[in-house]
Amino acid sequence: MDEIQIQIRNQQPHAVVIGGGIGGLTAAVGLHASGWRVTVLERAASLEPVGSGIGLAPNSQRALDVLGLGGRVRALAAWEGDGGMRAQNGRWLVRTSAAAAEGAYGGSLVMLHRATLVDLLVSALPENALRTGTRARLTDSGTADRPAIVSTDDGDIEADLVVGADGINSAVRAALFPAHPGPVYAGFTAWRFVIPAPDQPFTPHETWGRGGVWGTHPLKDGRVYAYATARLPAGGRASDDEKAELQRRFADWHDPIPGLIAAVRTEDILRNDVRHLTTPLPAYHRGRVALLGDAAHAMAPSLGQGGNQAIEDAVVLAHHVTPGADLAAGLAAYSAARVPRTTEIVRRAARAARLTHLTSGPLIGVRNTLISTATRLGPDFIMRSFSSIADWRPPQPPYAAGTTTGDAERQQAGDSRRQTDSRQENSGEDRLHRTR
Repeated sequence: MDEIQIQIRNQQPHAVVIGGGIGGLTAAVGLHASGWRVTVLERAASLEPVGSGIGLAPNSQRALDVLGLGGRVRALAAWEGDGGMRAQNGRWLVRTSAAAAEGAYGGSLVMLHRATLVDLLVSALPENALRTGTRARLTDSGTADRPAIVSTDDGDIEADLVVGADGINSAVRAALFPAHPGPVYAGFTAWRFVIPAPDQPFTPHETWGRGGVWGTHPLKDGRVYAYATARLPAGGRASDDEKAELQRRFADWHDPIPGLIAAVRTEDILRNDVRHLTTPLPAYHRGRVALLGDAAHAMAPSLGQGGNQAIEDAVVLAHHVTPGADLAAGLAAYSAARVPRTTEIVRRAARAARLTHLTSGPLIGVRNTLISTATRLGPDFIMRSFSSIADWRPPQPPYAAGTTTGDAERQQAGDSRRQTDSRQENSGEDRLHRTR
């Protein structure tokens, strides 16, 4: 790097992102695109998310359009035909299709391995922006006249902006809001795994049974992502191994569930208790620090929106904190835009989790009957309940002007995005102000 490049680099405002998950990496890509010098600090030795998929709904795909990555994500879509929701015995409660989702939301679900998305985001970062194996701690949140300080084993880093993307157990959140109670157990645990697709084709589905859920979805690379949840006390583990636990709980559910359990290796199964932030934060910023993703609004996976909302957060944050603008005003605008929306989605996800984990036979029967009846009222009746989430459109970022990266994707949605942005931003600010 020559002397001129060093001077330019030093003149750029510096954003430090704590956490190299999907939200943190997306924020780093967005901030870099808008003119920030970015450093991502990840405590793990490498970015190797294993055994887990992620479903990107149309809302997060549009957010990735802003970064020029939406088209590459859509190219990974494996769902092209039918799908839906089933009862434990295999009866279809809701049938839908990728085409129906496209009509209802302007796009359909793209299911991919988390590692694939992580690699895509890392490829959009500048060289040397990512530092793995680095423990980071926020020691000063900064003020308008003082930079924030992030401490690492290699020394302190001064930052014009810090992004706390350090997950559900966020130390950054605890430093900013020490009185907040933090995450609580949602009442159920989850298992996830990825295996090669079985020889017999299957229709993508989510199944609601007694006290739990099973989901099976194909990936573009020829594998299958499967997940399951069950009501259990917190902190539990199988007395033998997690494969045996899945067999005890799900082996009598409909095909292809028993075969998938039989095919997976015990060591490839992830099990985690599900926790969420049921007490919302008053804001997603303080000083020169912003929170996003699970650090700000961890939610139950019932709506499949945890990662999607982190991606939304990242793009909205990059939109509001442009270099040279008033950082305090930008962070306040970010909170105003994101707190009301994500708080409502956390609540809706918690309600959906209660509905999907019923254990009473009569109540399960009533639930399934109501779902089937609602579906008969129209093929898109159930879909409309998800529309207010999936039809979200990102703000038009100032850094999109005059760039070539992602221009074709942005051009396609630009007009409607700008119209929606104004309504959403104003609505978000109004709702946040009314709650203060």
